[in-house]
Amino acid sequence: MNDGIYPANYYQIHDLLACSGQPNEAQLQHIAACGYQVVINLALVNSEPSLLNEDEMVSQLGMTYVHIPVLWNAPKLQDFILFAELLTAYRRPKVWLHCAKNMRASCFLYLYQKHILHYDEARARYPMANIWQPNEVWSAFIEQVSQYFSRRPVASC
Repeated sequence: MNDGIYPANYYQIHDLLACSGQPNEAQLQHIAACGYQVVINLALVNSEPSLLNEDEMVSQLGMTYVHIPVLWNAPKLQDFILFAELLTAYRRPKVWLHCAKNMRASCFLYLYQKHILHYDEARARYPMANIWQPNEVWSAFIEQVSQYFSRRPVASC
C-alpha cells in the first residue's frame, strides 16, 4: 500500500507503531499529522535514499527524533540493545521506525518482536518476511542477537 502519502515499504504494525523506508519531507508532515510523536531512524546520514536535515525537520514538526546509525555491512549487537531499550521506553507515544528501505528497520523489529515481546516466529517475522530475506551479514547478526538473548535469564514475577 503506497499512494505517495506513505514511504516505500510502509507497514502499520499496530496502532502505536509503523515502519517504512526513508520518508520524504511531505511524508514526514503526514506522519506528524497522523499523531506520531517519535521518529527512529536506523539509516546512516549518507544512505540512499536519505533526507538532509531530517532531524531538524522532525523537530520542527513537533516530534522527537532518534538516530541510531546502523552500518549496513556491520550491524552491532549494541545497536539492537539501544534500539530495544528505546522502543520499550517509547511504548505509549506513536513511533515511526525507518531506515533507507525498511530492511534494517524490519530486521530490528523482527528481533524486538521475537526476543523482547516473545512473539512466535511467524508473527515476529512480520513485516521483514514481506520485505526481504536477510543476507549473510544480517543472518549472522540475527544469530548473534539470538545467542545473546538465549544466554540471558528470563525475568520471573
